[in-house]
Amino acid sequence: MDERSDSPLDGFDGRTYGADGFRFEYEPGTIRFGRGCVDSLGEELREIGASRALVVTGRTVGSTPAVMDPVRDGLGDALADEFAETTPEKRVATAHAAAEALEEADADAFVAVGSGSSLDVTKVARFLVARDLTHEAAARELAENGTITPPEGDLPPAVAVPTTLAGADLSQGAGISVGPDTDPVESHAGGGVSDPRLMPTVLHYDPDLFDTTPQRVLVGSAMNGLDKAVESLYGKNATPVSDATAVHGLRLCREGLPALGTDDPDPRDVERAVLGIVLAQYGVSRPDGSTLSVLHAFGHGLTHGFDAHQGRAHAAVAPHALRYLFEHVDGRRGLLAEALAPGVPQDDREAAADAAIAGLTEIRDGLGLPQRIRDLDDHPERDELGDVAAYVADDVFMRNAPPGLDATVEELREVLEAAW
Repeated sequence: MDERSDSPLDGFDGRTYGADGFRFEYEPGTIRFGRGCVDSLGEELREIGASRALVVTGRTVGSTPAVMDPVRDGLGDALADEFAETTPEKRVATAHAAAEALEEADADAFVAVGSGSSLDVTKVARFLVARDLTHEAAARELAENGTITPPEGDLPPAVAVPTTLAGADLSQGAGISVGPDTDPVESHAGGGVSDPRLMPTVLHYDPDLFDTTPQRVLVGSAMNGLDKAVESLYGKNATPVSDATAVHGLRLCREGLPALGTDDPDPRDVERAVLGIVLAQYGVSRPDGSTLSVLHAFGHGLTHGFDAHQGRAHAAVAPHALRYLFEHVDGRRGLLAEALAPGVPQDDREAAADAAIAGLTEIRDGLGLPQRIRDLDDHPERDELGDVAAYVADDVFMRNAPPGLDATVEELREVLEAAW
């Protein structure tokens, strides 16, 4: 007998999206995908009414001809200047310097090239330009409030050209920090900014540029991006739209990501991986809240105060975190199993849970990422796991835990112990 509900609001794994339906508000920028697509940078700038662009990037990417030459050629006469000063610390000082560089170059748009550092700094710089905010005022706001107040007027447009797979590009938020070594503050402080207008106006995903990224950087970022698709399915504010893109994104990631851990990946696998991560990000960052959840909370806990890459931290803890979820809630295990390990009956709850965990683990291992917390470059000691668990429990993304999950610090510590 078919026991499925006839309601169009039921997901095909049986999840009901609210008695009154759902609301999906999302305004991504124009997406260009394909090898050589950065050739269209100048064309896309003209489409959004911009004529002169400041390229914002880091020193390494800024000195890599295989990345910068195609970007420069694509911009042509629209290239006003280059600002190659972003760093992983993502400081307000850097964002302010980028904002000043835009004015000095008489540019009317940003083009952010590279990793999340450059993309996030560019977003903050857009706030500072629109508010004409001094370095001192911006640093003070972040230190005191953990954020910088959005401007009332328009922001200068921005084009994103990512070269890593973490997902800072298709997002309306950004992380930012201050420190006494770079900013007029007495101590280090971190925070972020969020506003729908911070979504890049145009995004170029050119697999040729991803090919230039060092393997260690690329595979670490890939795990972060992959987990966004996983969490889009089990986060409490999932919708059928984000379900669809997340499932297909996971399928493409399953096919393409493991190749990134090899010395000479097939170009078609790189393209699958990049497109899979693009779909994984689609709908994650929305005005009504991000779909990110428990996995990202663990990532924050394992990197807070430690010099560990968040994607590599995700790799160490993700299978154990999924096991914990499945012990307490459904966690969309059927959809996850379908995407990560096709062929497993979705109505066999235990088999679906095991298959989803095994599929995620197989991708992680194919990428050659750490399998244990103590394998991370910089990690908490075992006797510090209780403190990490407390940080995870308080993380903002825990608010988006799956319905029915009421995580305790002790339970989260046990997950970390299992991953140790």
